[in-house]
Amino acid sequence: MHILYFHQHFSTPQGATGIRSYEMARALVGEGHHVTMVCGSYGLGQTGLEHSFQRGRRSGVVDGINVIEFDLSYSNKTGFLRRSWLFVRFALSGMMLALTSRYDRLFATTTPLTAGLPGIVARWLRGKPFIFEVRDLWPELPRAMGVIRNPVVLKLLSVLEWASYRSAHRLVGLSPGIIDGIASRGVARDRIALVPNGCDLDIFADSRTVPWRPEGVRPDELMAIFTGTHGQANGLDAVLDAAVVLKARGRDDIHLVLVGDGKLKPRLQARAASEGLDNVVFHDPVNKQALAGLMAAADLGIQCLANVPAFYYGTSPNKFFDYICAGLPVLNNYPGWLAEMIDQHRCGFAVPPKDPAAFANALERAADDRAGLAKLGRNASILARQQFDRTLLARRWVEWITAAPLSGQSSASRSVA
Repeated sequence: MHILYFHQHFSTPQGATGIRSYEMARALVGEGHHVTMVCGSYGLGQTGLEHSFQRGRRSGVVDGINVIEFDLSYSNKTGFLRRSWLFVRFALSGMMLALTSRYDRLFATTTPLTAGLPGIVARWLRGKPFIFEVRDLWPELPRAMGVIRNPVVLKLLSVLEWASYRSAHRLVGLSPGIIDGIASRGVARDRIALVPNGCDLDIFADSRTVPWRPEGVRPDELMAIFTGTHGQANGLDAVLDAAVVLKARGRDDIHLVLVGDGKLKPRLQARAASEGLDNVVFHDPVNKQALAGLMAAADLGIQCLANVPAFYYGTSPNKFFDYICAGLPVLNNYPGWLAEMIDQHRCGFAVPPKDPAAFANALERAADDRAGLAKLGRNASILARQQFDRTLLARRWVEWITAAPLSGQSSASRSVA
């Protein structure tokens, strides 16, 4: 069948961002389906298309996926108003495709929430099956973070959320909290499948990967890495707070490496410079191959988020799964399902939020007990292979997306984690 797939921030492994949609689309192609990926231009992403835009779009085949890319340039540094306008423009362009293209099913994944609009149009104006994937709960998360305060905007987003969920024949959630959030909007649980982010073993567990460290980090030092957006949601001041404690304790053998970009990166760099935190290294974003080499040389992965209760069970961060896939123990600084998983499988350290001393203590334990750290890493690798192998998750995801019937089913299990 032909699936029209919407993901505004789509990227191949050549980009420096998540590749879930690339891998899922490839899995569909591998099962003999035809996929048209509709996306925008994401600052950290690479769609695989390099020729010029014509009338605001370009298209081509990338690794068996037909890609349509709109000339809508977005980055993590984009301001709120421009970001909102880009979301609306992508949704409007997508709605036109949903109305005029030939396809069998429409699949859309957030963020943003406006990704659901083409699916709503496809369902109600063309009678097409619509499957909606929810990566973050909107407007719950921006409301909890205080990013959006206008009650009118929040109400409109709430209506769009309800309409998207109720219009979809089936839904996919990436974490237990997301599943609960969808169900709380009146959606029957037998229409929702849990498919978390997965581990790309062919990238991060490849024995041929060449390890490397940033300049200034010696091979004998403990290197803990954070890889991802430097934004409000990530709460990276917690890492700098821990660096202050380590500096005061004279632990110059521990380096914290922050890889990525984002709106708050300049402020974080300025703070580190003003406080003399030479134990913190900032590095530009890198593609997946280079990231695999960095992780191969690292000792610990940092899973850091702002202390927002909505995050505890309502997120499924790519970086966590990349870490465990590479055999890295994980230092997590907030409660929730990932902290519980770390404790249960003994694959890292779970520390309380807003506790720089506990954060620093965990780093010191890691540095002082390398044998114990290696054991935690082996446990992480086992967890990755047994529960989060992307190949297995993608196969089950494809079954959920393509199987019939699309409504009224009740016999099969809806958790595919």
